[in-house]
Amino acid sequence: MATPQPAATPVLLVADPDQDTGSELLLALSQHGVSVIVCTDGADALLRVGLDRPDVILVGAGLPTVEATAFIRAVKAKLPITLIVGVGPADADATVRALAAGANFCVPRPYRPAELLPLITGRVTEPAAEPVLTCGPVELDHGRHLVRVDARPVHLPQREYELLHYLMRGCGKVITRTAIQTDVWRTDRILTNTIAVHIRRLRERLGDDPENPALIVTVRGIGYRLACP
Repeated sequence: MATPQPAATPVLLVADPDQDTGSELLLALSQHGVSVIVCTDGADALLRVGLDRPDVILVGAGLPTVEATAFIRAVKAKLPITLIVGVGPADADATVRALAAGANFCVPRPYRPAELLPLITGRVTEPAAEPVLTCGPVELDHGRHLVRVDARPVHLPQREYELLHYLMRGCGKVITRTAIQTDVWRTDRILTNTIAVHIRRLRERLGDDPENPALIVTVRGIGYRLACP
């Protein structure tokens, strides 16, 4: 009877401009059996890809020397490696470019090891394409990271995009502020004023009157509801 072979240790290459971020991931993920290589420069990271052949690459949107989109294209042209892109609240455009270049997944920064581990170890597959969401004049194509109002493209910062996506997935339902801060901001701190500011900006970008909104309706004392015709 053959002796079962131990599972190979997955190798993750972290290409992120922040050295501390890479070091923290190295410490956290090594405890889960992941071998981590850290690079802070795009050119150095490309060299390490060729030398070490990692299983997965995590690349930060602000990578210097060889920026993230060019890095992704160069890697995907040569090797079938799973590529994850880390994006922050101001990286909406970078997210679109990264996915178009061939990135497999996008994750929020700061990174959370619990979110990265399933992607690194292969316990998840790429999600099926989400259908285009519509609500009145608003259309959100999550697969392409695009928002349109009356067929006109609208640029949204990343946090406002995530907020709109969350509201549209619960279209017609009352979404509590607690749910928004937990699922969109990923925190249990009280963010009432922050959420209100982002809701107001989102209304303005979508053409919804902030003083008398008809699309994103405030439910006093509870949260918000996307009112779809």
